[in-house]
Amino acid sequence: MTLKSLLLSATTTLALITAPAMAEPVKVGLITTLSGGGAGIGADVRDGFMLALKAAGDAGKEIEVILEDDQQKPDIAVQVADKMIQSDNVDVLTGIIWSNLAMAVVPAATAQDKFYLSTNAAPSALAGEGCNPKYFSVSYQNDNMHEAAGAYAAAEGVKKMFIMAPNYPAGQDSLAGFKRFYDGEVVAEVYTQVGQTDFAGEIAQIRASGADRVFFFQPGGMGIAFLKQYAESGVDIPLIGPGFSLSEDILPAVGDAALGTINTSHWSTDLDNPANKAFVDAFRADFGRYPSLYAAQAYDTANLLLSASAKASPSGDPDGFRAALQAADFASVRGKFAFGPNQHPIQDFYVLEVENRDGGLTNKIVGNAMTDRGDAYAELCKM
Repeated sequence: MTLKSLLLSATTTLALITAPAMAEPVKVGLITTLSGGGAGIGADVRDGFMLALKAAGDAGKEIEVILEDDQQKPDIAVQVADKMIQSDNVDVLTGIIWSNLAMAVVPAATAQDKFYLSTNAAPSALAGEGCNPKYFSVSYQNDNMHEAAGAYAAAEGVKKMFIMAPNYPAGQDSLAGFKRFYDGEVVAEVYTQVGQTDFAGEIAQIRASGADRVFFFQPGGMGIAFLKQYAESGVDIPLIGPGFSLSEDILPAVGDAALGTINTSHWSTDLDNPANKAFVDAFRADFGRYPSLYAAQAYDTANLLLSASAKASPSGDPDGFRAALQAADFASVRGKFAFGPNQHPIQDFYVLEVENRDGGLTNKIVGNAMTDRGDAYAELCKM
């Protein structure tokens, strides 16, 4: 070998040693509902998540998203997740809306050493004894908005409540959460079928119940059907809902029947901070509609992911990536944001009222419901 070739070889070797490793994109499996009665929610999850990546510019291009429809079916969600983990080799899973699907997917994903960042579903079983170092809820814990509604009803002095929710984990959590902070009489506790669209029987029960107010948790298409039928029924008992029941994804379909209805949430389109103003403006500009809380949560989830992946790789340095997630070093649309010991948010909750603003139905903040609320299950989490 000549001196020249030796020098060239040494220079090449030195360059390989000293050059920084080329960072590989983070692969994200986004599983959400894009067909059936929950498709409107899934569209907001998808659009909120992708909008955050778009707003991040070059950093957003380092996130590779694989998008799949779970069809709101647990078996399909499991099949999709297994494919993403085993064939697509994703680093992070996210996007599931429904708690029964999350219960089918999340434990299996974390058991295979994958991170799961929840944009929505956060059942109590995963917040307490079933918590996991690789599972983060970026949304809430399922009971939270319902706890806030119960606290509001108690503060308002409501004596008798009719409460209603679908019969699945989030519905069970919702009524447990409401009762945790409501100190009056529950005259009826009713569980409806998931996907139900005919509420004539339940409305007849409400009419005869003697309740002063009705608390209802019916997300997506279920909420649209209930609100329309309730308005047509002539029953005049006022409604209280969690934010899911009166979110911007369903308000256009419900129409003016929703005006003035009270609900409780950790986020609103009029929440006054720079990140939220930029998000709402960008979402309306891109999609021509107000974002819902589902879109806001997905936007925050993507920004949390961006903040953590800028510091550590989920596959190359999982401990560093987890620490970066726990730090929550991003500008949340909720303003202040922090994780509790079970990796669920500690955050404020507001009383909202549906209004017509700039030609579209949305919510406005009319009061505070809870401040710095964590969740009832954190002390059961041993990580």
